[in-house]
Amino acid sequence: MGRVLTTIRGSVVFCCLVINTLFWVTPILFMSIFKLIPLTSMRKLCSYILDNCASAWISVNYGIEKLFHPVAVNINIDGELSPKDWYMVVANHQSWVDILVLQRVLNRKIPFLKFFLKQELIYVPVLGLAWWALDFPFMRRYSTAQLRKNPKLRGKDIEITRRACNKFKHKPVSIMNFVEGTRFSDSKHSKQNSPYQHLLKPKAGGMAFALSAMGEHIHKLVNVSIYYPEGTPSFWQFISGQVKHIDISIRVSEISDTMRGDYVNDRQFKIAFQEQLNTLWQDKDAELSQLAQQHVQPKV
Repeated sequence: MGRVLTTIRGSVVFCCLVINTLFWVTPILFMSIFKLIPLTSMRKLCSYILDNCASAWISVNYGIEKLFHPVAVNINIDGELSPKDWYMVVANHQSWVDILVLQRVLNRKIPFLKFFLKQELIYVPVLGLAWWALDFPFMRRYSTAQLRKNPKLRGKDIEITRRACNKFKHKPVSIMNFVEGTRFSDSKHSKQNSPYQHLLKPKAGGMAFALSAMGEHIHKLVNVSIYYPEGTPSFWQFISGQVKHIDISIRVSEISDTMRGDYVNDRQFKIAFQEQLNTLWQDKDAELSQLAQQHVQPKV
């Protein structure tokens, strides 16, 4: 009986999410047409309207969650958040649920989150066009073999990052970066021989390029640690009510000038940046261990 109720709940929530998505994507796509008008004032106005539509989209998703599958989210915030500032947001990545969680806890507290997406995701039905309309940066990664075969491709991803970030200089924005580059799994952790207990090795390039492209506009770092006491959930487990608790730690800090520089051509800066990010990751790993320890049942 419990499994049947879980299936019914998950199916109802999924349908509600689809309906809510279609409802908000319609005005988002319509408004995006006006962004094609080559007037800075028009594009800026459209961007504000589009971001507000997206925030409303997230708010309704949260309402659906509270109604059908409430989750106890314990949040510890160290620092001040404002929707009128520019932020670089980093977080550990375990599941697609992370995105829903981040949107929930940060919605309207900071500017709408913009994720760096793989170029192929623009072809996702409905959502791909919505992400494009909302100015999500689409990145094309080139393999070592591709770069060796065609050296002209070297630096293309940096230029794409720079062009994407130029759009964010005219209004407050939050740039989201999963610096591990992929979702955590035991097999990936073992393959990497990661020095961290709960994390994969961080990749510094994307974050360094974004900070360089944004200049002084982004001067605050939002460091989010997400811990699932019951184990990493799938999307289905989340929407069907099988996730009961989530612990989240948010640390807000200033981004120092030592994290801005030429990551490609300045070897000293590249090494220093990687060391700073590794230190940040060490602290995050210790924090996740502390969160895990809080849920260890004492032996009787």
